Amino acid sequence: MLLTLDMHDPRPLHDQVAGAIRRAIAEGSYAPGERLPPARDIAAALGINANTVLRALRDLRDEGLLEFRRGRGVSVLAGPGGADGRAALVQRARDLLAEGERHGYGRAEIIELIEGLP
Repeated sequence: MLLTLDMHDPRPLHDQVAGAIRRAIAEGSYAPGERLPPARDIAAALGINANTVLRALRDLRDEGLLEFRRGRGVSVLAGPGGADGRAALVQRARDLLAEGERHGYGRAEIIELIEGLP
């Protein structure tokens, strides 16, 4: 898994890690049922604390994208809530909000723009 972080990005590191993992899953780097590398390995590769990676993994588990299994590690979920189109759509929505904020638009303004589309 090749993840990168932008140290100039104002978002917390755990949000960046979660976004990078979401993206990797949406792009097919990890298939449903496939195990992710241990949090310690991901943290070492990124040069950050393992607790930061664990927080990102917990967020993704809470979103229904990952599954934690004792003795088997962290796997990508299959089916509803797993590595499907919804996960990709959620990532795109997050990217849209971030892009809008970079251009001075607030969340409510972006939602208003979307609602105004035909």
